[in-house]
Amino acid sequence: MRGLFITFEGGEGAGKSTQIRILADLLRASGHEVVVTREPGGSPGAEAIRHAVLSGAAEPFGAEMEAVLFAAARADHIDRTIRPALERGAVVLSDRFVDSSRVYQGVTGGLDRSFMETLERATVEDMMPDLTLILDIDPEEGMRRANVRRGALQADRFEKEGLSLHRRRRKAFLEIAKAEPKRCKVIDASRQAERIAAEIAGAVEAAIGRKNLRTGEKAG
Repeated sequence: MRGLFITFEGGEGAGKSTQIRILADLLRASGHEVVVTREPGGSPGAEAIRHAVLSGAAEPFGAEMEAVLFAAARADHIDRTIRPALERGAVVLSDRFVDSSRVYQGVTGGLDRSFMETLERATVEDMMPDLTLILDIDPEEGMRRANVRRGALQADRFEKEGLSLHRRRRKAFLEIAKAEPKRCKVIDASRQAERIAAEIAGAVEAAIGRKNLRTGEKAG
């Protein structure tokens, strides 16, 4: 029996944390075990790497080293958190996963595609998400929201980057969704949170139905 693995992707300020919280509450109220996690992070080893990456400590070593650190964090995250939860039949909700590496280190980090694919194969294996929700928002609005949310706190490694780079990332996420329509669903994140949550709930309900989650069998 394997549970359901759902990832949330998108640019800064898209509202992933809010929507994950709403969905987790809804699923728990329906009787599902829900594990909420994040990347980088989600396990003790991965959380240590998260600090090194988001603080900017790894930035001087270049995008390739950053990608390797993300891959190491993901491997620990999968082994310690994601796989055990799915084996119990839980629903796992992750704030970012492999698509963020494809976009942030691959596309805008300028890393060779074959290098990124090798890292992905070595870490992800059979743990690709069942459903990826890409929260899409204009980067200018997303950064405005991120700035309001952060308040007086210092911007992290990625929040401090320029608007043109965030626009390239938005385009890259949309291209992933176009290339993998069975896994990915684009959600307009510029709307009110309640409308976004309703659309997400519908997509997740459909995914649960396709997987026949309660018995762990794929629907015919």
